[in-house]
Amino acid sequence: MTFLPDTATLLSYSLACFILFITPGPDMSFFLAKTMQGGRSAGIAAMSGASFGNLVHSMAAAFGLSALIAASATAFAFVRIVGALYLLWMAYDAIRHGSALNIERGDRKDISVKRTFLQGLGVNITNPKIILFYLTFLPQFVAANDPHAQSKLLFLGIYFVIFALPLAVGLILVAESFIETMRRNPKLMRAIDFSFAGIFTLFAVQVLRMQGR
Repeated sequence: MTFLPDTATLLSYSLACFILFITPGPDMSFFLAKTMQGGRSAGIAAMSGASFGNLVHSMAAAFGLSALIAASATAFAFVRIVGALYLLWMAYDAIRHGSALNIERGDRKDISVKRTFLQGLGVNITNPKIILFYLTFLPQFVAANDPHAQSKLLFLGIYFVIFALPLAVGLILVAESFIETMRRNPKLMRAIDFSFAGIFTLFAVQVLRMQGR
């Protein structure tokens, strides 16, 4: 199966996916808010919309990056360097500003599952940071001279969505206790921020060292 990365790459990518998932952001805030407002079905609908958006982003990024590899390995290497610098900026931003978990409290109400799905999709698709993230994150795990780069980029993009799905469903099931835990323990939030920063700094430094050889 030529689309599978080697074990070490897949393990490091899985760790990055996990850190990404537990770091609060717009998607997590949205589907947790919908869970609190409309119950678990609304939360799952919002999460499904965001996941579909991630799938679209990952496939678009994979095809775009594959075209770039075919056109110029040098250009792809440049994207990797820019991506590594962006990961360093994200690490710095996580330490300086911290994660954002913004949950609006509201009375329970009936919420359209279809409309909530589309809202989740919209929140994800229209977020320029997610587009930039996919374009800079995926290249860190694929070499420009890999003859199976396109299939590996596609696999990694889809893998991230599948990896996050059970975690997101579990989070929705314990949404209320999770939100309260995070709000009562700011040190836990900061620990997540530092974990995020540390992992992404290591990835960035490794890429920059490889490109410098």
